[in-house]
Amino acid sequence: MLDLDSALAGISGILVTPYDEAGEIAPAKLTPILDRALGAGLHMPVVNGNTGEFYALTTDEACVMAREVCAMVDGRAPVLAGIGRGIRDACALARASAEAGATALMIHQPPDPFVAPRGTVDYVKAIADASGGLPMMLYLRNDAIGTGAIADLCAVPGVKGVKWATPNPQKLAAAKAACDPAITWVGGLAEVWAPTFYAVGARGFTSGLINVWPERSLAIHAALEASDYTEANRLIHEMQAFEDIRAEEMNGTNVTGVKAALQATGFDCGATRPPSAWPLTPAQEEKLQIFLKTNGLI
Repeated sequence: MLDLDSALAGISGILVTPYDEAGEIAPAKLTPILDRALGAGLHMPVVNGNTGEFYALTTDEACVMAREVCAMVDGRAPVLAGIGRGIRDACALARASAEAGATALMIHQPPDPFVAPRGTVDYVKAIADASGGLPMMLYLRNDAIGTGAIADLCAVPGVKGVKWATPNPQKLAAAKAACDPAITWVGGLAEVWAPTFYAVGARGFTSGLINVWPERSLAIHAALEASDYTEANRLIHEMQAFEDIRAEEMNGTNVTGVKAALQATGFDCGATRPPSAWPLTPAQEEKLQIFLKTNGLI
């Protein structure tokens, strides 16, 4: 099994949350998807991430997903478990994820409109305590808190990585320079932004594509690790249409595109829950079909 530091510098594969026909979570549907991704070399599966519709799940459902995914992985790779919401729910989910056998926690940046940077430090510390001290990756979607506040968060004991999910590579470089060099900075905007983030010192990237085409994600990672940006960009160009579909409607088709592709390739994981869009529009579906056929996925 890969150690956590190596896994953080690899691909963090954000798993979908499957639903049955009644709209209830159906974790068992993930088994063939997860087996294929791990077989392709996925470094670290992520449960309860945004591609997993974390904010559409109840806390109880998120706890079930953490338990089920850890059991499915069964020691084949480190598991990163997403944690968030109000402090009491976040701590309850941290405890459940630790008990399930998660290797580390991914702390969603609180979306509350009245978030103080120093309050977020207390939030992260409380989650760490609740988990019994599991290592943590910070999920940063808003860099407006500033380099100083980011450095304060990274100084919390147990922080091992940062998932950088804003399109600001220069701010990433500044934050990286201000923090412990042992921290791994992970590209948090999937494959298309990975070369840009690699150029300023990030390593690894997050991926929703791993649910559908894990082999391509691994090939992109291998090219970047070899500093072959020409090859990485060629491989990314061939999957760009998929990410373009996911970015439509203010990113409201992000999960929709993944689940629609899974349906088309024989791995039906159900619809998405509102406020995510469902289904794809006819124009979006046509683009998806072209992408899948062009790349031999259907």
